[in-house]
Amino acid sequence: MKHVIKTQSVEETQKVAYAIGKWVKSGMILTLEGDLGAGKTTFTKGLAKGLDIKRNVNSPTFTIIKEYQGRLPLYHMDVYRLENGADEIGLDDYLYGEGVCVIEWASMIEDLLPNERLDIKIFRDGEFERRIELLPIGSEYETVSEELN
Repeated sequence: MKHVIKTQSVEETQKVAYAIGKWVKSGMILTLEGDLGAGKTTFTKGLAKGLDIKRNVNSPTFTIIKEYQGRLPLYHMDVYRLENGADEIGLDDYLYGEGVCVIEWASMIEDLLPNERLDIKIFRDGEFERRIELLPIGSEYETVSEELN
């Protein structure tokens, strides 16, 4: 069941992501979709804080994958520019590893994604206002809305 959250600021968006970061477990997959500037990386920064990651998180646009260490490893991916497929980056090692995967533009590799995951879409509703839609796919992900209430 889709869960919709509206935020009024960058801080509120990061607070939602922080709560999800406290909730995630080893091996979880989160996909992120949204227009340029919608807040995918901002969301990931909040998630990283929830994972107790101290390093600054920034967009992996040109590196494709950035790894961060915290309570769990965070694998932050931007697959928009992935030209030769997922094999070139060893995607399976990340998707089925011990860390948490956050995949921006995941629709580009839809056929490679696990059946169970948390799909997150971020929409701009104003300069700072965002609508965050969470769609849990699989029983392990359905408890996320409980965490946010």
